Amino acid sequence: MLNYDKGRNANFITFKLLGILNRMNSYLSAHTIDYMIKKVSIYLCTFLLLFGCASLKKQTKKEIETVLHSRFFENQFTGFLVVDPSTRDTIYNLNSNRYFTPASNTKIFTLYTALKILPEKIPALRYLHQNDTLYFEGTGDPSFLHPFLSDSTAYKFLKEHKNLAFFADNFLDTPLGPGWSWDDFHWYYSPERSAFPIHGNVTLITSTPQKHVSPTYFKDSVFYEDYNFNRQQDKNKFYFNPARTDTLEVPFKTGSRTTKNVLESSLGKPIRLVSKMPKGNARTLEGIHADSLYVKLMHESDNFIAEQLLVLAASELRDTLNSEIIRTHILENNLADLKQPPRWVDGSGLSRYNLFTPQSLVHVLHQLQLETPQERLFRIFPAGGVSGTLENWYGNGIKPYIFAKSGSLGNNYCLSGYLLTKSGKVLLFSFMNNHFRNPSSEVKIRMQQIFEMLHQNY
Repeated sequence: MLNYDKGRNANFITFKLLGILNRMNSYLSAHTIDYMIKKVSIYLCTFLLLFGCASLKKQTKKEIETVLHSRFFENQFTGFLVVDPSTRDTIYNLNSNRYFTPASNTKIFTLYTALKILPEKIPALRYLHQNDTLYFEGTGDPSFLHPFLSDSTAYKFLKEHKNLAFFADNFLDTPLGPGWSWDDFHWYYSPERSAFPIHGNVTLITSTPQKHVSPTYFKDSVFYEDYNFNRQQDKNKFYFNPARTDTLEVPFKTGSRTTKNVLESSLGKPIRLVSKMPKGNARTLEGIHADSLYVKLMHESDNFIAEQLLVLAASELRDTLNSEIIRTHILENNLADLKQPPRWVDGSGLSRYNLFTPQSLVHVLHQLQLETPQERLFRIFPAGGVSGTLENWYGNGIKPYIFAKSGSLGNNYCLSGYLLTKSGKVLLFSFMNNHFRNPSSEVKIRMQQIFEMLHQNY
């Protein structure tokens, strides 16, 4: 809301200045007076425009503070940073240097890592021919026979070779990330990490129109009965309630022997496990286009792809696959200038051990903006009111103005990304909410109020 009193004062000044110029008419030529009047008018119009914008922005900041300092936010921990990267101005700052549980906002760091390290086409596997045998090892590529990714490059490549030898021991990491909830092991969003994922490391079970299990290797391991968990914790024994009419996704326990068996079943040929790759220069088979993974990572907040992208990135640096290698590399090299180095323990944000600040997230968002064409970047990020996890939020029914990654854990909700204003600016923001007891939908409603103010007034 504009301050009209100050606007009237500015008009009064204009009137007085023009009066002075008119009284100077007897001393100056008409041409000179006309020129001076035009110049003064231009300067004053510019002043009034800037003055009006400043007043509007000041009022917007005041309205944001009214929302964030309301009773609703009293018993939660909130951080909010909004920056105009074109002018390097901080528009709003609340607790931006404090650490928060980021949930899936962690995937912004994972995306940055993948874009920095991985090629345009994902390394599907590494291989070496020796005599009549194809030796191969995994790179962490999550797309091999993935039920929702249509890439068969590696499958066709292995299918056309008669003698296959698989080195499965290049994965030196834990199947589950540090701090992951132990009782999430049987839910679709918590597949295990591995060097050679197959079928997304999940089993799909459905009973309609007829019983179907994929991969078929596990068809005799499914029991059609009601049970407390979808799978036994330490073995690949699955349970499916026959009353269900949907498809159930259940992570399976990975391991060298399991991967070999599922591969043999899928390819229809024997595979020999070996203790090491032969000496020689292994070649890399190019697979799926990387952006296919990045879009699924960000739009669906796919935890499995997030974890495997870090494994893939590690495979570009070392022969040993370990996600800590790449996290350390990125923090010590590409992001060494972060003012608040994060505690970064996984690729997905499933762990509550992760700790990030709004400043760090905005820093990485800025780096992404500088290094990635905007059209591509906004295609990878979910669009408010349009796509992915933001389909039902942060839209105005006209054109998307929020492109951001959400992050949800119990009692935590964060959103970080890009905000387009009506004037054409692109603002960077990170809005982090921890430890609330209200429904997350009510938190989102108040966030949306603030985003709409920024969209309209900047």
